[in-house]
Amino acid sequence: MGKIAITERVTGHTELIGLIAYPIRHSMSPTMHNEAFKKLGLDYVYVCFEVDNSTLEDTVKGLRAMKVRGWNVSMPNKGPITRYLDKLSPVSQIVGACNTVVNDNGVLTGTITDGTGAMQSLKEEGVDYVGGKMTVVGAGGAATAIIVQAALDGAKEITVFNRRDEFFPKAEKVVAQLNDRTDCKVTLYDLADHENLKRELDSSDIYIDGTSCGMKPLEDVVAIPDKSYLHKELIVMDTVYAPRETKLMRWAEEVGCHTFNGLGMMLYQGAAAFKLWTGKDMPVDYIKDILF
Repeated sequence: MGKIAITERVTGHTELIGLIAYPIRHSMSPTMHNEAFKKLGLDYVYVCFEVDNSTLEDTVKGLRAMKVRGWNVSMPNKGPITRYLDKLSPVSQIVGACNTVVNDNGVLTGTITDGTGAMQSLKEEGVDYVGGKMTVVGAGGAATAIIVQAALDGAKEITVFNRRDEFFPKAEKVVAQLNDRTDCKVTLYDLADHENLKRELDSSDIYIDGTSCGMKPLEDVVAIPDKSYLHKELIVMDTVYAPRETKLMRWAEEVGCHTFNGLGMMLYQGAAAFKLWTGKDMPVDYIKDILF
């Protein structure tokens, strides 16, 4: 939106919604939400704040004190922010992360809409994941939300690959909970185990990359060793949307896979957050025309 539109829209009654993350300037969320607010005639404005873990606690205190209605959370804050909130949704409790905060008169409730956003994106692409096998690379907040939602929705089997980093022990706990609570068989492997990675991808229907590979400064990085790990019947979703086409996506298209990026996931996770903040349905068809 231009300067004139902002001047016309922002009033003394305007409610603030934000996004706290680092890096952040690539985000399409401000365009998505501000266009939706304008379309529905809602007196809200959505802005970005570059915040990392070092200033996260103070930021949350400030947003609460200023009575900010709500905000989104992205890397690297999705996990750490949970310790500064009053309540967590059941899915956020399992995932151990949050991408959406709602401020109800000073009570901060965190939830995560990445999983529902990703599943809706699959449906929009005509992909039926219920009863199928999925391989997910990554075990951060977004990837874990996808794993949890897919298991709850009825995926038959999910294999998860992640480096043995700080997320691996958390992933082990999530996998154990899903195997106890759902009918989905969930297995966790070290991403360095290329033999198992190849075998699991060979027998999977869907591959979702939930890492930051492909985003700046990792534009030339792919989580899998090479395109021989893909097969043409595999559906490949890269959760990255900036750039629109990652190196993984180029590999997948060369193999002949049905391939798409994270724009749909970003749209539908945003629509879920929009409803929590405003009580209104985001005009997704209108927003698609602007973003896609």
